[in-house]
Amino acid sequence: MADSLASVDFQGLFRTLPGAYLLLSPDGTILDNSDEHVAVSMLPREQAVGRYIFDAYPGDPQSQADLLASHEAVRRTLRVHVMPLLRYDIARPAAQGGGTEERYWQISHHPQLDAHGELRYILQASEDVTEAILAARHAAEVQRELNEATERNRFVLESLPTLVWTTQPDGTAEFFNARWTDFTGRSLADTLGWGWVADLHPDDVAPTTARWETARQQGSSYQAEYRMRRRDGSYRWHLATGVPRLGPDGQIQMWVGCNADIHEQKLMVTELLEANEQQALLSDQAYEQYQRAQQQRQILLDLFADAPAMISVVRGPDHRYEFANTRFKESVGQQDLVGKTVAEVFPEIVSQGIIAILDGVFRTGEPMVGNELLVQLAGPDGQLRDCYFNFFYQRFEENGQPAGITAYAYDVTELVRTRQALEQLRGRMSDAPTDSELAF
Repeated sequence: MADSLASVDFQGLFRTLPGAYLLLSPDGTILDNSDEHVAVSMLPREQAVGRYIFDAYPGDPQSQADLLASHEAVRRTLRVHVMPLLRYDIARPAAQGGGTEERYWQISHHPQLDAHGELRYILQASEDVTEAILAARHAAEVQRELNEATERNRFVLESLPTLVWTTQPDGTAEFFNARWTDFTGRSLADTLGWGWVADLHPDDVAPTTARWETARQQGSSYQAEYRMRRRDGSYRWHLATGVPRLGPDGQIQMWVGCNADIHEQKLMVTELLEANEQQALLSDQAYEQYQRAQQQRQILLDLFADAPAMISVVRGPDHRYEFANTRFKESVGQQDLVGKTVAEVFPEIVSQGIIAILDGVFRTGEPMVGNELLVQLAGPDGQLRDCYFNFFYQRFEENGQPAGITAYAYDVTELVRTRQALEQLRGRMSDAPTDSELAF
């Protein structure tokens, strides 16, 4: 047995061990290391053996101090010492570009005693855990960014001046923003599922649910007008629109939609329909234009870039575009907005006070709501044209500091022009002579 052990190449065996091992004398001189240690340290064995450990592998003073403390613990106690996670960067050879590589290690020191119980060697076992540490750090950063995006999306949904909702594929409601519950005065718990049906006018329940069922069965866009009970008990007309989100397999994953209060417009249309034939024709046109304008108010989650309303996000005190949805880009000729300021995209509005409004919202944090605001925009031919917008500006913050403004707007130009035409018609009719005046 002794003869067979005498023939064993223990040094060769040590060097081929499956692990990164460093054999040290008690004073820290390198006596040998395993092949795997040579590989991870990126230093040839002949440049390491015989040198003091920190001369061969220079590092950050604090990292060296932590290693020395572990060596001292082994010398003092003659017991194994396991270090906490240690960052110890490795010098990169000049042939590989020089510099250092960030490395993290799980290190333990094992005392090797002679026959008299005296410390003869210190065996350092090193496990390179850099990849796992950096992966965990990256995962934490991704999760942080995801959480920020989720909170930002929720902020946008809660800030929009419409009643936003989402449902499961079968139509079961799972989210309503605060504006919905503020309008109805009922709790979110009472509204989720199918509880929202209780907020509808009794005469509108059957046709509304039937239309919703048809949209869900066909997987098509949903649109309906119905009366909703306000917290004071009165009923107001709303236009509800919704779209399905499809998965890669073409199956519906969820529904997203919003309700817009159209009560005044609905009453206006009803009044016009009761007038003469000419007024009725204009009323039909006005209502048709109104419906198109309401479709622009359809607000979806910000992950739906093709929302029918104009949604944009500007950042910083100079109001530089960070996001603009498809409808917004269409309004400016599909040009690339990201990175440009509002003044650069719309130079014609600088003198119209819009920039001043944005400055005020960014500075004070007070939201700004505008109805039928007249804005003169340059057309393709460079000529200014009158446009009317309903809009909502809301500042958002990051780390407690003003960061930018979310903007929601829809074009009501045609609706305003139709109403103006109706008002002119009424004026002409009121000025016309009556039958008695003609007879006289």
